Amino acid sequence: MSSKDTASTMADKDVEHPADIPVAITAEVEEKYGIKAHWKCLAACTLVSMCPFQYGLDFGLIGGLQAMIGFLKVFGHPAPHVAGGWNISPSRQQLISSLMTLGAFLSSSLVGPTATFFSRRQTIWAASLLCIVSNVIMMATTSIGGLYAGRFLLGLANGFYMTFSQLYIQEVAPARYRGLMISSFQVWTSVGTVIGGVVDNFTEKIDGRDSYLIPLGLIFVFPVVISLGLFAVPESPRWLMMQGREDQARRSLRWHRPYTDRMVEEEIKDIRLALAAEGETVKGASVWDMFRDPVDRRRTVLAVCGLTVQGASEAMYMIAYGTYFFKMAGIGKPFENHVILTSIGVVAILVNSAMVTHFGRRRIFLISGLILCRVAQLLTAVVYTVNPGTKSTGQAIVGLAAIYILGYKGMVATYAWISGGELPSQRLPSYTFGLATAIGFFAAWLTTFTAPYFINSESMNWGPKYGYIWTPSCWISALWVYFYLPEVKGRTLEEIDQMFEARLPARKFRKYVCVGRGGGGGGGGFANESDRNSVNWEKKGDEVVHAEEVKRVSC
Repeated sequence: MSSKDTASTMADKDVEHPADIPVAITAEVEEKYGIKAHWKCLAACTLVSMCPFQYGLDFGLIGGLQAMIGFLKVFGHPAPHVAGGWNISPSRQQLISSLMTLGAFLSSSLVGPTATFFSRRQTIWAASLLCIVSNVIMMATTSIGGLYAGRFLLGLANGFYMTFSQLYIQEVAPARYRGLMISSFQVWTSVGTVIGGVVDNFTEKIDGRDSYLIPLGLIFVFPVVISLGLFAVPESPRWLMMQGREDQARRSLRWHRPYTDRMVEEEIKDIRLALAAEGETVKGASVWDMFRDPVDRRRTVLAVCGLTVQGASEAMYMIAYGTYFFKMAGIGKPFENHVILTSIGVVAILVNSAMVTHFGRRRIFLISGLILCRVAQLLTAVVYTVNPGTKSTGQAIVGLAAIYILGYKGMVATYAWISGGELPSQRLPSYTFGLATAIGFFAAWLTTFTAPYFINSESMNWGPKYGYIWTPSCWISALWVYFYLPEVKGRTLEEIDQMFEARLPARKFRKYVCVGRGGGGGGGGFANESDRNSVNWEKKGDEVVHAEEVKRVSC
């Protein structure tokens, strides 16, 4: 059978694979197995996706704590000129919120070296222990230094939670359901934020330290649940393959997949060939490998920029300081408003989760979400500038904040994390995704650290006018997504590897037909570059052409 015939055959979802053609695990093959067939894998991914609950819970809690009288009496100072009679200095506010993010930045930066020696599950267990220790410190201390230490340690835990849980999901989830599982990752983040806000709303009326100790006690729950559940879940088969432990990887893959033994062997073969094409094993990789090869360098830049666009939309001041922001701006009931906004975010992500498997185009949703965020921020700033302090302005700002959250949670955040995790090479996922996450956390730290200067009544006191600064960044990010971010919806990791190796420009990824290793035309590797080119195709309407006819442009 010719290469062209092979491509046509394997692209047809309704044609069974002939016995003489290896069954490469493509999106077409995966579509024959529904959610029920993949229940064990999806249950494992759901358990691991609970890790960012801690991250969301922290943001939901800490924003409310900084507006609680009980908390401010311990860590703040009297301020008769503001609502409630107590306030906190901008410098303390900066450190309380940003030290957690700084810790997450540092731990994310160490993901590459850490993943060389420790598995995905082992690191999540370590993060759970660190999370519990940090919370004990925060609950026991009445010293601002102790609170700073607890915040920093909690950030270290959250950095490992966010990166290693995401890596596990990206490596284990079938291509068809990868977007769904990553969107559930965002669901747990938002659910954590909602629960934190709801608990704050009920406890802020309590007098004394109990008002903030009760919410902090929630942080103990999920690390224990996740740690116990991981005993029933196998390690990532791709990580085991990168460590050269193929027998264990095969057993893990059989647990995660409903496939026949022959199909499991083909997926193992695809992973082996993908790793062989990029280098022997992860043990031979280093941080500099992300930049030495032009293909890896491109993938590193795309992963970093793809994940960082959520920082460019500047959600951090709405998430980390939402309650405080509403309170100091005199907008309605601050705790209730923050709960409403975070609940809207949960609804937006749940709706997106229902759509992502069938309609989850990364580029379209990211661009649409960024434009929506830009418009909402600009109008918020304009409304407050024209008519500050009135009831109608407050109502308008809450409504615009709801629109902003719909764009950010329903589109930007979900697809930024998906893009950041899908695009790294298979030999360097820990290094590349760790770098992308670290830079994303650094951007979040920078915005949480500087936001109090703009919104705090004792500093610049801009309030909602802070939106003026972030409107241009949304525009720039949307333009970058349009010109440079590839569309990889529904692709296996091996197919993504193949498209990057073909040096496709971003606009050609969506219609590219993969054959050969990881694609529909067989499971074999490539003897040389000419063999690789002879089995790569791009689909233009009804026409299939050789990949060497595609202009090789690094985007």
